[in-house]
Amino acid sequence: MPRLLISCGEASGDLYGAELVRELRKRVRDLDVLGLGGDRLQAEGASLLAHAKDLAVVGLLEVLSHLRDLRAVFRRVVQEVDRRPPDAAVLVDYPDFNLRLARALRERGVPVVYYVSPQLWAWRRGRMDAIRRTVARMIVIFPFEEELYRQAGVPVTFVGHPLVSLVEPAPDRDAFLRERGLDPARPVVALLPGSREKEVAHNLPPMAAAVEALGALRPDVQFLAAAAPGLDARALRAGLGSRPVAVVQDRTHAVLSTATAAVVASGTATVEAALLGTPMVVVYRLSPWTYRLGRRLVRVPYYAMVNLIAGRRIVPELIQSDFTPARVAPEVLPLLADTAARREMVTGLGEVREKLGSAGASGRAAEAVAPFLLAEKT
Repeated sequence: MPRLLISCGEASGDLYGAELVRELRKRVRDLDVLGLGGDRLQAEGASLLAHAKDLAVVGLLEVLSHLRDLRAVFRRVVQEVDRRPPDAAVLVDYPDFNLRLARALRERGVPVVYYVSPQLWAWRRGRMDAIRRTVARMIVIFPFEEELYRQAGVPVTFVGHPLVSLVEPAPDRDAFLRERGLDPARPVVALLPGSREKEVAHNLPPMAAAVEALGALRPDVQFLAAAAPGLDARALRAGLGSRPVAVVQDRTHAVLSTATAAVVASGTATVEAALLGTPMVVVYRLSPWTYRLGRRLVRVPYYAMVNLIAGRRIVPELIQSDFTPARVAPEVLPLLADTAARREMVTGLGEVREKLGSAGASGRAAEAVAPFLLAEKT
């Protein structure tokens, strides 16, 4: 029975990992899967050694405060590998944990496939040497990453973005909004504060204040907030207080597709918004010390993934001290009507969609992984 170890430390990784396992089961009979992940991976039959909700940490200082727990999980995974070695391992993003795990697996002779590249092009490029030594194949989802690894001598496969197949708009916009007490004829602003509790803690307060600022300028505007899978919608409602915001659990794509515009925390949700063609303002806050430390290491001109993919500024970015209600409101307002700014952004988002590849990325990733599971052992 082929055995696969998979490691997904965040909500997006759990989604991509679950889709990969689903596709692998079509190609590899009686596949046994274990590792780290969330509810989606578990639903695909994986035996979890730890849950992703206990691993998702954002920020350099926040990682330091969770080192003891992360080390305990690492030891648990390595002990299981020693007890019953897998035929191959797929490590999904989550580089601070997974690159260390890749070294341990390599030492034990387990082939490592890395799915969803660490953002080496943004910071910590010195990790490329470690990847070259430990990773048998890198599977990338953004087009500009392929050449980076090819030049570095790392076997690489570009499969496109799995979200191209997974993002689906609400089937009936008017019905979706009416069910939540909103008027489909009036503009709707979506709020996406992040997929991790720490992200929400930093991003929700300025978002909530922006609701008041936008409401004062456009009293007809309505608001929808998306509670990401694994987050407690009740905590989101509590953070919004008495502000008139409808909170929706586990329906991020529906929220984005029914919104006129969105205020989105930088991350995977910006790609989802781009795929749905929803104009957006990208925002983000970290703890002050984490931001100061990280800012010195970042080597890219943009924070928002859609801008990086496009190679130019398509959507506005309000990061750290720039993320204030006074800055958010004037960026959102032009997106609520048929303005030149909105039309230009929608065109740019269409260009990004084309660059993300065709549907079927998870299947193409499975084709790259399957040979490692089916290889004859020597």
